[in-house]
Amino acid sequence: MKATDVVAGAHGMTDDAWRRHANPWSVWTRFAAIPAFELAAWSRDWIGWWSLTGVGVVLIWLFWLNVRIFGPVEPTSWAAKGIYGEKLHVDGKAPAAHKVVLNVLIAVGLVGFVLIAWGLVALAVWQVLLGTVMVVMAQLWRIDRYGLLFEQQRLLD
Repeated sequence: MKATDVVAGAHGMTDDAWRRHANPWSVWTRFAAIPAFELAAWSRDWIGWWSLTGVGVVLIWLFWLNVRIFGPVEPTSWAAKGIYGEKLHVDGKAPAAHKVVLNVLIAVGLVGFVLIAWGLVALAVWQVLLGTVMVVMAQLWRIDRYGLLFEQQRLLD
């Protein structure tokens, strides 16, 4: 089983969930969840174990509610085309040239995620900020690349 299948399965990504996730509101609120998660985790210094409530809310938002709450959309916006392209990648329909770039961007995002985790554990603001920039930039670039993949596939069909 591929890592993309595991992630898609964890989010319950049916075809309908993919169309809902392509809604720009879904895409942009997932970006907004990054600092919300960081703040919730950081708040342990102020409110102790109650911080887990905020962390839990953000995780429920990211892994379950976000891909279900917004209406399905057609691939007409930049964000929607990117998510439709991501589905092509998950389904194994991405050409090798796309896979290389996407894997590099995934690696950059993972390094950013590790920096965020390190910064949140150590309460080190610079690691959190650098990690956040890396995650957001890699994700934006991935969405753009997925959009290109979608457009190329649409021309072939």
